[in-house]
Order: sequence, then structure tokens, then C-alpha cells
Amino acid sequence: MEDVQIILSALWVATMLTFLWGDVLSIIAGDVKKMFGEQVQMTQSMWVAIAILMLIPIVMIVLSLTLNYPLNRWANIIAAIFWFGFNLLSLRGYPTYEKILLLVSMGFNVLTVWYAWKWV
Repeated sequence: MEDVQIILSALWVATMLTFLWGDVLSIIAGDVKKMFGEQVQMTQSMWVAIAILMLIPIVMIVLSLTLNYPLNRWANIIAAIFWFGFNLLSLRGYPTYEKILLLVSMGFNVLTVWYAWKWV
């Protein structure tokens, strides 16, 4: 296993933990109801979509360690660019502490793209 695979996997672990910490803080602060409960009626399909979105970093941890070079490189680039864009579009609707965590996770996405891009 090459060092780049370990670095990429570690970046996805950091991304996932940043998301989880944001979720924990949202629950503690009581912001979950403010962001979802009162304004939007959550449906089963919305929860499934959220679950699939949150599985991407978890799956990328494993794929970063197991996929072969060309596919691994492009999977990391595509997934990280997707997450960067998704988080950039959703920055406005979050409280300040969530924005800080999203910016950190976006930094991890940039590093993921950079390491995958320069991987030869």
C-alpha cells in the first residue's frame, strides 16, 4: 500500500469526523429542529438521501485503501469536488459553528484533490 492511499483515507476520516462533530453540536445546541423540523417536513426519501450523502466519506475511507491507482485517484478527486461544492452551496443556512466546521471539511476536500491530483 502506498503512502498516498493512507493520506487520502485519513483525509476522509477527518472529513467524516468533522461532519459528525457538527451533528453532535447541532443536537446539543438544539439547532436540529431549527434547521429541519419546523420549516421542512422531513420525508423518508429525504432521510434516505441524507444517509446516502453521509455514506460517501465512509465509503471513501475504504475505497482509498483498496482501489487500484487510476480508479482510486479519480474516485477521490470526484468525491472531494462533489463534497466541496455541496458544502459551498449549503454554507449560508448554517449557524457560525457549523460554518467553521464546513470550512474545515472543505479544506480537507481541497487537500484530498491535491494529493490525488499529484499522485503519480
